[in-house]
Amino acid sequence: MSGAGMTRMRAEIAEQPAALRATIDALLPRAPEAAALARDTRQVLLIARGTSDNAAVYGSYLIQAHAGRLATLAAPSIATAYRSRMDLSGVLAVALSQSGQTEEIVETLAWAHDGGARTLAITNGAGSPLAQAAEVAFLTQAGTERAVPATKTFTTQLAALAVLAIALGAALDPGELRGVPDEIEALLAQPIDLEPTVSELAADNGVVVSGRGLAYAAALELALKLTEACYLHAMGLSYADLLHGPIAVVDRRTPAILLAADTGPTLDGTVDLARRVTDAGARAYGIGGGDRLAAACTRALPGPRLPEWLAPMGLIVPGQLLTEALARKLGLDPDRPRGLSKVTQTA
Repeated sequence: MSGAGMTRMRAEIAEQPAALRATIDALLPRAPEAAALARDTRQVLLIARGTSDNAAVYGSYLIQAHAGRLATLAAPSIATAYRSRMDLSGVLAVALSQSGQTEEIVETLAWAHDGGARTLAITNGAGSPLAQAAEVAFLTQAGTERAVPATKTFTTQLAALAVLAIALGAALDPGELRGVPDEIEALLAQPIDLEPTVSELAADNGVVVSGRGLAYAAALELALKLTEACYLHAMGLSYADLLHGPIAVVDRRTPAILLAADTGPTLDGTVDLARRVTDAGARAYGIGGGDRLAAACTRALPGPRLPEWLAPMGLIVPGQLLTEALARKLGLDPDRPRGLSKVTQTA
Protein backbone atom coordinates (compact mmCIF):
# COMPACT_ATOMS: atom_id res chain seq x y z
CA MET A 1 0.00 0.00 0.00
CA SER A 2 1.08 3.61 -0.56
CA GLY A 3 -0.08 6.78 1.11
CA ALA A 4 -2.87 6.51 3.68
CA GLY A 5 -3.91 3.01 2.73
CA MET A 6 -4.03 3.76 -1.01
CA THR A 7 -2.68 1.07 -3.30
CA ARG A 8 -0.09 1.98 -5.89
CA MET A 9 -2.49 0.81 -8.57
CA ARG A 10 -5.13 3.30 -7.39
CA ALA A 11 -2.58 6.11 -7.22
CA GLU A 12 -1.38 5.35 -10.75
CA ILE A 13 -4.94 5.29 -12.08
CA ALA A 14 -5.25 8.86 -10.81
CA GLU A 15 -1.99 9.85 -12.54
CA GLN A 16 -3.31 9.03 -16.00
CA PRO A 17 -4.57 12.50 -16.99
CA ALA A 18 -1.12 14.01 -16.35
CA ALA A 19 0.61 11.12 -18.11
CA LEU A 20 -1.68 11.48 -21.11
CA ARG A 21 -1.14 15.25 -21.34
CA ALA A 22 2.61 14.81 -21.30
CA THR A 23 2.49 11.98 -23.85
CA ILE A 24 0.21 13.82 -26.27
CA ASP A 25 2.27 17.03 -25.96
CA ALA A 26 5.46 15.08 -26.66
CA LEU A 27 4.22 12.98 -29.56
CA LEU A 28 1.80 15.10 -31.60
CA PRO A 29 4.64 17.33 -32.87
CA ARG A 30 6.41 14.16 -34.03
CA ALA A 31 3.58 13.00 -36.29
CA PRO A 32 5.38 14.32 -39.40
CA GLU A 33 8.42 12.21 -38.47
CA ALA A 34 6.28 9.06 -38.33
CA ALA A 35 4.58 10.06 -41.59
CA ALA A 36 7.96 10.35 -43.31
CA LEU A 37 9.04 6.96 -41.96
CA ALA A 38 5.86 5.35 -43.30
CA ARG A 39 5.81 7.16 -46.64
CA ASP A 40 6.67 4.10 -48.76
CA THR A 41 4.75 1.57 -46.67
CA ARG A 42 1.32 0.10 -47.36
CA GLN A 43 0.42 -1.79 -44.19
CA VAL A 44 1.18 -1.89 -40.49
CA LEU A 45 2.40 -4.86 -38.40
CA LEU A 46 1.88 -4.44 -34.65
CA ILE A 47 4.25 -6.40 -32.37
CA ALA A 48 3.37 -6.78 -28.67
CA ARG A 49 2.46 -9.02 -25.75
CA GLY A 50 0.14 -8.66 -22.75
CA THR A 51 -1.29 -5.23 -22.07
CA SER A 52 0.67 -3.84 -25.01
CA ASP A 53 -0.99 -6.43 -27.25
CA ASN A 54 -4.39 -5.16 -26.11
CA ALA A 55 -3.29 -1.63 -26.98
CA ALA A 56 -2.21 -2.96 -30.38
CA VAL A 57 -5.77 -4.21 -30.98
CA TYR A 58 -6.92 -0.60 -30.63
CA GLY A 59 -4.24 0.48 -33.09
CA SER A 60 -5.33 -2.15 -35.57
CA TYR A 61 -8.96 -1.04 -35.53
CA LEU A 62 -8.13 2.66 -35.53
CA ILE A 63 -5.66 2.52 -38.41
CA GLN A 64 -7.89 0.32 -40.56
CA ALA A 65 -11.10 2.24 -39.85
CA HIS A 66 -9.67 5.74 -40.16
CA ALA A 67 -6.31 5.63 -41.98
CA GLY A 68 -7.33 3.13 -44.67
CA ARG A 69 -4.35 0.83 -44.20
CA LEU A 70 -4.28 -2.86 -43.40
CA ALA A 71 -3.04 -3.22 -39.82
CA THR A 72 -2.52 -6.65 -38.30
CA LEU A 73 -1.15 -8.17 -35.10
CA ALA A 74 2.17 -10.00 -35.39
CA ALA A 75 2.83 -13.48 -34.04
CA PRO A 76 6.28 -12.97 -32.45
CA SER A 77 6.86 -16.74 -32.36
CA ILE A 78 7.18 -16.69 -36.16
CA ALA A 79 10.34 -14.66 -35.64
CA THR A 80 11.68 -16.04 -32.37
CA ALA A 81 10.66 -19.71 -32.36
CA TYR A 82 10.12 -20.64 -36.01
CA ARG A 83 12.71 -18.15 -37.29
CA SER A 84 10.83 -17.85 -40.55
CA ARG A 85 12.17 -15.37 -43.10
CA MET A 86 9.58 -13.08 -44.67
CA ASP A 87 9.54 -10.27 -47.21
CA LEU A 88 8.24 -7.30 -45.21
CA SER A 89 9.00 -4.57 -47.71
CA GLY A 90 6.17 -2.05 -47.69
CA VAL A 91 5.43 -2.76 -44.02
CA LEU A 92 5.64 -0.38 -41.08
CA ALA A 93 6.49 -2.56 -38.06
CA VAL A 94 5.35 -1.02 -34.77
CA ALA A 95 6.57 -2.65 -31.57
CA LEU A 96 4.97 -1.84 -28.22
CA SER A 97 6.51 -2.55 -24.82
CA GLN A 98 6.15 -0.68 -21.53
CA SER A 99 9.75 -1.23 -20.48
CA GLY A 100 11.27 -1.71 -23.90
CA GLN A 101 13.23 -4.59 -22.38
CA THR A 102 11.18 -7.63 -23.42
CA GLU A 103 13.69 -9.56 -25.48
CA GLU A 104 11.08 -11.27 -27.66
CA ILE A 105 9.64 -7.92 -28.78
CA VAL A 106 13.08 -6.42 -29.44
CA GLU A 107 14.10 -9.51 -31.42
CA THR A 108 10.87 -9.48 -33.44
CA LEU A 109 11.32 -5.82 -34.36
CA ALA A 110 14.88 -6.54 -35.50
CA TRP A 111 13.54 -9.50 -37.51
CA ALA A 112 11.00 -7.22 -39.18
CA HIS A 113 13.74 -4.73 -40.07
CA ASP A 114 15.86 -7.50 -41.55
CA GLY A 115 12.83 -8.44 -43.69
CA GLY A 116 12.64 -4.94 -45.16
CA ALA A 117 10.16 -3.25 -42.80
CA ARG A 118 10.45 0.29 -41.50
CA THR A 119 10.42 0.25 -37.73
CA LEU A 120 8.81 2.32 -34.98
CA ALA A 121 8.77 1.64 -31.23
CA ILE A 122 6.20 2.76 -28.67
CA THR A 123 7.71 2.44 -25.20
CA ASN A 124 8.00 4.14 -21.85
CA GLY A 125 11.63 3.09 -21.66
CA ALA A 126 13.89 5.87 -22.90
CA GLY A 127 17.23 4.40 -23.91
CA SER A 128 15.78 0.88 -23.76
CA PRO A 129 16.86 -1.85 -26.19
CA LEU A 130 13.55 -1.48 -28.06
CA ALA A 131 13.92 2.29 -28.43
CA GLN A 132 17.46 1.80 -29.72
CA ALA A 133 16.42 -0.92 -32.17
CA ALA A 134 13.75 1.23 -33.89
CA GLU A 135 14.27 3.84 -36.56
CA VAL A 136 11.79 6.08 -34.74
CA ALA A 137 10.88 5.77 -31.06
CA PHE A 138 7.65 7.22 -29.66
CA LEU A 139 8.41 7.58 -25.96
CA THR A 140 5.33 7.65 -23.78
CA GLN A 141 5.45 9.85 -20.69
CA ALA A 142 3.82 7.54 -18.18
CA GLY A 143 6.49 8.01 -15.56
CA THR A 144 7.38 5.20 -13.20
CA GLU A 145 4.71 2.52 -12.92
CA ARG A 146 5.28 0.43 -9.78
CA ALA A 147 2.08 -1.61 -9.58
CA VAL A 148 2.40 -4.77 -11.64
CA PRO A 149 -1.02 -4.37 -13.35
CA ALA A 150 -0.38 -1.71 -15.99
CA THR A 151 -2.67 1.32 -16.03
CA LYS A 152 -0.78 4.39 -17.28
CA THR A 153 1.08 2.18 -19.74
CA PHE A 154 -2.12 1.17 -21.52
CA THR A 155 -3.71 4.59 -21.85
CA THR A 156 -0.51 6.33 -22.94
CA GLN A 157 0.11 3.62 -25.54
CA LEU A 158 -3.38 4.25 -26.91
CA ALA A 159 -2.54 7.95 -27.14
CA ALA A 160 0.66 7.14 -29.03
CA LEU A 161 -1.29 4.94 -31.45
CA ALA A 162 -3.81 7.75 -31.98
CA VAL A 163 -0.92 10.04 -32.96
CA LEU A 164 0.37 7.33 -35.30
CA ALA A 165 -3.05 7.02 -36.97
CA ILE A 166 -3.06 10.78 -37.55
CA ALA A 167 0.46 10.51 -39.00
CA LEU A 168 -0.76 7.80 -41.37
CA GLY A 169 -3.40 10.10 -42.82
CA ALA A 170 -6.45 9.48 -40.63
CA ALA A 171 -8.86 12.43 -40.85
CA LEU A 172 -9.06 12.77 -37.08
CA ASP A 173 -8.98 15.95 -35.01
CA PRO A 174 -5.82 16.37 -32.91
CA GLY A 175 -7.77 18.84 -30.80
CA GLU A 176 -10.12 16.04 -29.73
CA LEU A 177 -7.10 13.98 -28.72
CA ARG A 178 -5.81 16.87 -26.61
CA GLY A 179 -9.17 16.90 -24.81
CA VAL A 180 -8.84 13.30 -23.55
CA PRO A 181 -6.89 14.07 -20.35
CA ASP A 182 -9.50 16.61 -19.22
CA GLU A 183 -12.32 14.13 -19.79
CA ILE A 184 -10.56 11.37 -17.86
CA GLU A 185 -9.84 13.83 -15.08
CA ALA A 186 -13.54 14.67 -14.94
CA LEU A 187 -14.43 10.96 -14.94
CA LEU A 188 -12.10 10.32 -12.01
CA ALA A 189 -13.46 13.32 -10.10
CA GLN A 190 -17.08 12.19 -10.13
CA PRO A 191 -18.37 9.84 -7.43
CA ILE A 192 -18.68 6.30 -8.76
CA ASP A 193 -20.44 3.78 -6.53
CA LEU A 194 -18.47 0.59 -7.17
CA GLU A 195 -19.63 -1.30 -4.07
CA PRO A 196 -22.79 -2.99 -5.44
CA THR A 197 -20.95 -4.31 -8.50
CA VAL A 198 -17.87 -5.29 -6.48
CA SER A 199 -19.94 -7.17 -3.91
CA GLU A 200 -21.74 -9.15 -6.58
CA LEU A 201 -18.59 -9.96 -8.58
CA ALA A 202 -16.82 -11.08 -5.40
CA ALA A 203 -19.16 -14.07 -5.26
CA ASP A 204 -18.51 -15.08 -8.88
CA ASN A 205 -15.84 -17.40 -10.23
CA GLY A 206 -15.83 -16.02 -13.75
CA VAL A 207 -16.98 -13.21 -15.97
CA VAL A 208 -17.21 -12.49 -19.68
CA VAL A 209 -15.95 -9.06 -20.78
CA SER A 210 -17.10 -7.94 -24.20
CA GLY A 211 -16.94 -5.03 -26.61
CA ARG A 212 -16.69 -4.64 -30.35
CA GLY A 213 -14.64 -2.57 -32.74
CA LEU A 214 -12.52 0.04 -31.02
CA ALA A 215 -14.01 -0.84 -27.61
CA TYR A 216 -12.81 -4.43 -27.99
CA ALA A 217 -9.29 -3.39 -26.93
CA ALA A 218 -10.61 -2.00 -23.63
CA ALA A 219 -12.64 -5.18 -23.07
CA LEU A 220 -9.56 -7.34 -23.57
CA GLU A 221 -7.55 -5.15 -21.21
CA LEU A 222 -10.22 -5.22 -18.51
CA ALA A 223 -10.40 -9.02 -18.76
CA LEU A 224 -6.62 -9.20 -18.36
CA LYS A 225 -6.70 -6.90 -15.32
CA LEU A 226 -9.45 -8.93 -13.61
CA THR A 227 -7.45 -12.09 -14.22
CA GLU A 228 -4.13 -10.61 -13.07
CA ALA A 229 -5.25 -8.76 -9.96
CA CYS A 230 -8.42 -10.61 -8.86
CA TYR A 231 -7.64 -14.16 -10.06
CA LEU A 232 -11.04 -14.17 -11.73
CA HIS A 233 -11.59 -16.36 -14.78
CA ALA A 234 -12.26 -13.44 -17.12
CA MET A 235 -12.85 -14.09 -20.80
CA GLY A 236 -12.35 -11.12 -23.13
CA LEU A 237 -14.32 -11.44 -26.36
CA SER A 238 -15.68 -9.41 -29.20
CA TYR A 239 -19.46 -9.59 -28.89
CA ALA A 240 -19.55 -10.99 -32.42
CA ASP A 241 -17.42 -13.93 -31.25
CA LEU A 242 -19.40 -14.19 -28.02
CA LEU A 243 -22.61 -14.74 -29.96
CA HIS A 244 -21.02 -17.59 -31.92
CA GLY A 245 -21.15 -19.97 -28.98
CA PRO A 246 -19.36 -18.78 -25.84
CA ILE A 247 -22.47 -16.87 -24.73
CA ALA A 248 -23.59 -20.23 -23.35
CA VAL A 249 -21.23 -19.68 -20.40
CA VAL A 250 -23.08 -16.53 -19.33
CA ASP A 251 -25.47 -17.49 -16.54
CA ARG A 252 -26.46 -16.53 -12.99
CA ARG A 253 -22.92 -17.18 -11.73
CA THR A 254 -21.06 -15.87 -14.77
CA PRO A 255 -22.11 -12.32 -15.61
CA ALA A 256 -21.07 -10.15 -18.54
CA ILE A 257 -19.33 -6.78 -18.48
CA LEU A 258 -20.07 -4.85 -21.67
CA LEU A 259 -18.12 -1.81 -22.88
CA ALA A 260 -19.13 0.67 -25.56
CA ALA A 261 -18.64 4.26 -26.61
CA ASP A 262 -21.66 6.54 -26.37
CA THR A 263 -21.82 6.68 -30.19
CA GLY A 264 -20.62 4.64 -33.12
CA PRO A 265 -21.62 1.63 -35.22
CA THR A 266 -21.20 -0.97 -32.46
CA LEU A 267 -23.42 0.62 -29.80
CA ASP A 268 -26.70 -0.90 -31.03
CA GLY A 269 -25.26 -4.41 -30.95
CA THR A 270 -23.88 -3.92 -27.45
CA VAL A 271 -27.26 -2.76 -26.18
CA ASP A 272 -28.94 -5.76 -27.83
CA LEU A 273 -26.38 -8.09 -26.20
CA ALA A 274 -27.09 -6.59 -22.77
CA ARG A 275 -30.79 -7.27 -23.23
CA ARG A 276 -30.11 -10.83 -24.33
CA VAL A 277 -27.96 -11.43 -21.24
CA THR A 278 -30.51 -10.03 -18.79
CA ASP A 279 -33.42 -11.76 -20.56
CA ALA A 280 -31.58 -15.04 -19.92
CA GLY A 281 -31.52 -14.29 -16.18
CA ALA A 282 -27.86 -13.31 -16.03
CA ARG A 283 -26.35 -10.03 -14.89
CA ALA A 284 -24.99 -7.49 -17.35
CA TYR A 285 -22.74 -4.67 -16.17
CA GLY A 286 -22.31 -1.76 -18.55
CA ILE A 287 -19.35 0.59 -18.87
CA GLY A 288 -20.02 3.57 -21.11
CA GLY A 289 -22.64 3.36 -23.85
CA GLY A 290 -24.58 6.31 -22.45
CA ASP A 291 -28.13 6.03 -21.15
CA ARG A 292 -29.08 3.34 -23.67
CA LEU A 293 -26.57 0.76 -22.45
CA ALA A 294 -27.19 1.67 -18.80
CA ALA A 295 -30.94 1.09 -19.24
CA ALA A 296 -30.33 -2.36 -20.74
CA CYS A 297 -27.94 -3.52 -18.00
CA THR A 298 -28.36 -4.74 -14.44
CA ARG A 299 -25.90 -2.09 -13.25
CA ALA A 300 -23.77 0.44 -15.08
CA LEU A 301 -20.66 2.53 -14.54
CA PRO A 302 -20.28 5.87 -16.29
CA GLY A 303 -17.99 6.08 -19.28
CA PRO A 304 -16.20 9.01 -20.90
CA ARG A 305 -17.81 11.66 -23.06
CA LEU A 306 -15.43 11.09 -25.91
CA PRO A 307 -15.84 10.37 -29.64
CA GLU A 308 -15.68 6.69 -30.48
CA TRP A 309 -12.11 6.80 -31.78
CA LEU A 310 -10.88 8.04 -28.41
CA ALA A 311 -13.39 6.35 -26.09
CA PRO A 312 -11.21 3.30 -25.21
CA MET A 313 -8.80 5.58 -23.32
CA GLY A 314 -11.66 6.49 -21.00
CA LEU A 315 -13.62 3.23 -21.04
CA ILE A 316 -10.79 1.35 -19.37
CA VAL A 317 -10.65 3.75 -16.40
CA PRO A 318 -13.86 2.57 -14.64
CA GLY A 319 -12.66 -0.96 -15.33
CA GLN A 320 -9.33 -0.22 -13.65
CA LEU A 321 -11.13 1.23 -10.64
CA LEU A 322 -13.41 -1.81 -10.51
CA THR A 323 -10.44 -4.18 -10.65
CA GLU A 324 -8.58 -2.42 -7.85
CA ALA A 325 -11.66 -2.31 -5.62
CA LEU A 326 -12.55 -5.95 -6.30
CA ALA A 327 -9.02 -7.12 -5.49
CA ARG A 328 -9.18 -5.36 -2.13
CA LYS A 329 -12.65 -6.79 -1.49
CA LEU A 330 -11.21 -10.26 -2.05
CA GLY A 331 -8.35 -9.57 0.37
CA LEU A 332 -5.75 -9.43 -2.41
CA ASP A 333 -2.97 -6.93 -3.06
CA PRO A 334 -3.57 -5.54 -6.55
CA ASP A 335 -0.04 -4.11 -6.65
CA ARG A 336 1.67 -7.49 -6.43
CA PRO A 337 -0.30 -10.29 -8.10
CA ARG A 338 1.20 -13.70 -7.47
CA GLY A 339 3.51 -15.10 -10.12
CA LEU A 340 3.89 -11.82 -12.04
CA SER A 341 6.63 -9.22 -12.42
CA LYS A 342 6.79 -5.90 -14.22
CA VAL A 343 8.91 -7.20 -17.10
CA THR A 344 7.99 -10.61 -18.53
CA GLN A 345 10.45 -12.50 -20.70
CA THR A 346 9.20 -15.28 -22.97
CA ALA A 347 11.36 -17.96 -24.54
